[in-house]
Amino acid sequence: MNTYKFDTHVHTCDTSRCGVLSAVEVARLYKNAGYDGIIITDHYHQEYFDSLGEVDWETKAEAFLKGYRAARDEGARVGLKVLLGMEIRFPESNNDYLIFGIDESYIQRQEALYRLDLSDFRKKTKADGVTIVQAHPCREGLTLADPLLLDGVEVYNGNARHDSHNSLARAFAEKYGLKMTSGSDLHEREDLGRGGVLLPQMPETSADFAAMLQSGSILQLFQTQ
Repeated sequence: MNTYKFDTHVHTCDTSRCGVLSAVEVARLYKNAGYDGIIITDHYHQEYFDSLGEVDWETKAEAFLKGYRAARDEGARVGLKVLLGMEIRFPESNNDYLIFGIDESYIQRQEALYRLDLSDFRKKTKADGVTIVQAHPCREGLTLADPLLLDGVEVYNGNARHDSHNSLARAFAEKYGLKMTSGSDLHEREDLGRGGVLLPQMPETSADFAAMLQSGSILQLFQTQ
């Protein structure tokens, strides 16, 4: 059976200010590392959008999509599938959530989702098939979210500069029967390929990946640390 290796947590410096690697470089590096695809989860929060200045939402949405689009185009050139996600943060806490099941038009028409709280975001997006996975929930300074508002938990985060207490994240997911993901949380080159998932088929869209996660069809989580 064919399997497909994906990283579910990847940033680009084109959009995420904490990123070091350009979207084009990210796509090339992942292709060379033997991955079949990645999900671009650039940061979506008030600080980022405020930094863009007094411009309309259409302009802000285009800026946010810049990293994804550059990675997607380079991925198409080199043979790497690139899907759209985001890592959202709400004003209520410093928690971060990986969001799957969205597309460009969703970003464009749903203005400033970061202004909500997790509960309102869940209510607003559930009918659209949006999937919420709490990222690195056990890092210092973060809190475990209400499991009823989550679809899953990132039980392995490979970022080389943080202790994400991954074993505690896994215990949280197991306790509440939440879906599990693994991702590198790539910002710098040393993060490359430190986590990911094996899929039974190639997802063509972020919605495809969300459906695989929701159905429990992810074959394996992996980590290299």
